[in-house]
Amino acid sequence: MSASVFEYTPQELAEMDPRDALLAQVKNGPWLDAQEFPPLQWAVDGLIPEGFGLITGPPKLGKSWFVLGVLLAIAAGGRAVGRIHVDPKPVLYLALEDGDRRMQSRVKALNGDQPTPNGFNFLTAAEPSTVIQMIDAWLSYNPEGVVALDTLGKVMPQALPGEGAYQRDYRVGGVLKKLTDTYSGSTLMVVHHVRKQGSGDWMDSTSGTNGLNGSADWTLNLDRARSEGEAIVRVTGRDVMEGEYAATLQDGSWSLAGTDLDESAQIARMTTKQQGLGDDSATIIEYVNEHPDGVKAKQVAERMDWTQDKVRPYLARLVDSGRISRAGRGLYTPVTSVTSVTSGQDEPHENVTLLTPTVTDEQSADQEQQTNVTPVTDVTQKGEQP
Repeated sequence: MSASVFEYTPQELAEMDPRDALLAQVKNGPWLDAQEFPPLQWAVDGLIPEGFGLITGPPKLGKSWFVLGVLLAIAAGGRAVGRIHVDPKPVLYLALEDGDRRMQSRVKALNGDQPTPNGFNFLTAAEPSTVIQMIDAWLSYNPEGVVALDTLGKVMPQALPGEGAYQRDYRVGGVLKKLTDTYSGSTLMVVHHVRKQGSGDWMDSTSGTNGLNGSADWTLNLDRARSEGEAIVRVTGRDVMEGEYAATLQDGSWSLAGTDLDESAQIARMTTKQQGLGDDSATIIEYVNEHPDGVKAKQVAERMDWTQDKVRPYLARLVDSGRISRAGRGLYTPVTSVTSVTSGQDEPHENVTLLTPTVTDEQSADQEQQTNVTPVTDVTQKGEQP
């Protein structure tokens, strides 16, 4: 059969041979070419697209402040995370871990003397069994609105009899995703925690199983050291470009570092490269990054006011840890992408011999020379319930 299910009436499908009726649901290339779909909508351009997504991070890291700031910016049509212009849209914040007094206090802290936008709607208490219907009802009147559920743990149901943790997580995620699939252009941000133990892939840190990440359209992760203002915002998803962005948190207000996403991503890459470094190594990386065509050890030595013998082990260690690259005979260049490394003490100490030195071509004549450095340690259907 060459016709699509959309070319038959329900009556015609009912009268078909059951196998033909099944095959009639298969679409083909010409059908796809003929379709005109609406463009992807963004809650925050380049960062938060339409669809169901997770906002993850450790407890008390500032996730709720992040969500509230984004929602206030969208409701007013201002600048989200301090930098990105957003068009005004109605928003609904289900702040189920807060009360009205805390909500007022936080809104005033972020808005100052500005009145709370009329498009900002919120709720601080709800029966878990009614949350999905409430979101569905609100989106039926605001089909391109932005909703935040804070947090998923407040409404997460128990697994059904015989249902594993992954199946439960994927089922719940599927119900949440169906809401935004039903209302094209809408966004549902769901705040969720991360595991305590570390993970090589930040996506694996999401609390629970991969069923949640697997069902979500996108995941945004917030990460910063406790009591520190500098942070990293990571995002990935089906319709959003994967990226890491430098940000700051001050007095509850999240803001991207730099003037836009591109500059923020550049700052994040530099921060990752320099993480765990001493001042000298950081200065060398910064100098190399200022010269995309590459520099020689002699140039670095002149910049640092060191001898070449002192600067070479630094360069070797930075190459080994992926923070700079060796492009040719004694030529050092910036790396083109972030390499995952384990932070460690990278500053050489006096009177310690390098156990397995990396020797540059410039050093080939004196390979047996010992240098004063330490080794590097590798570093929905309406009313459906979840």
